[in-house]
Amino acid sequence: MIAFVFPGQGSQKVGMGTDLAAASAAARAVFEEVDDALGMKLSAIMRDGPEDQLTLTENAQPAIMANAIATLRVLENEFGVKLTETGSCVAGHSLGEYSALCGVGAFDLATTARLLKLRGSAMQEAVPVGEGGMAALLGADVEKAAALAAAASEQDVCEVANDNDPTQVVISGHKSAIDRAIAMAKDHGIKRGIALPVSAPFHCSLMQPAADRMAQALAETPPGALALPVYANVTAAKVSDPEEERALLVEQVTGRVRWRESVIAMRADGVERFVELGGKVLGPMIGRIDKEAATDSLITMEDLEGFAKTL
Repeated sequence: MIAFVFPGQGSQKVGMGTDLAAASAAARAVFEEVDDALGMKLSAIMRDGPEDQLTLTENAQPAIMANAIATLRVLENEFGVKLTETGSCVAGHSLGEYSALCGVGAFDLATTARLLKLRGSAMQEAVPVGEGGMAALLGADVEKAAALAAAASEQDVCEVANDNDPTQVVISGHKSAIDRAIAMAKDHGIKRGIALPVSAPFHCSLMQPAADRMAQALAETPPGALALPVYANVTAAKVSDPEEERALLVEQVTGRVRWRESVIAMRADGVERFVELGGKVLGPMIGRIDKEAATDSLITMEDLEGFAKTL
């Protein structure tokens, strides 16, 4: 069994998708449709930067999705590998869950782009710049991270945001609490805490205003039928019902990304091979979660061609 997985924020970089667009009309069509849906030249920012514009959350989220879906369209159109025929399920890391839903037809491309643009701006606006922060805890499991977050909070918000793999957990909350957590990390048996260069404290309770905005948006444009089940971030469980998934997408804004548990659940359900579309972030994480799992990270035409030949 194969799972197709979609990367999240932090995987963006200037030049993303440029070679695919040069090589494939299918990729160019994706970037053009996203530009049209957003009424802006996102593809130009992806291709040429500047980097600070691409890194803006409201641009990074649709850009990462567009790159992943362009990669998928090339795989389907140029190499004849259909996600819904080859895969058994999908999953995505944070915003990647929207990319996954686009891949299985629950949202069309234009709707996905608009939802992610809104999600990015809503998350950015939920907390004034400078008040929130996030930190990666290296050499921490989720129990150690939760204990550290609780100890550092002192009336502030400090919560586990991402359980990525057995060696990396991310915490999120008020900057003051995150700074305390970084200073206290070694006392909690954690190798080190590193402040992340993010513009907002994602996946914690401070994001409630953004969750409210997404609830409204998803009520107006709910997901449709899923051609394959998705493993939802906040439950690490398989979902096939669009209405259930809509509620989980709202919860996801403030909830923990349970990526490690999602991979374990997919493995338990028989997934042997994970195929990452448009990035090389999740593949290495999956390898740390389960050394027996086969992983492919597909970014270039060569990657796609090589993968297609293995099927």
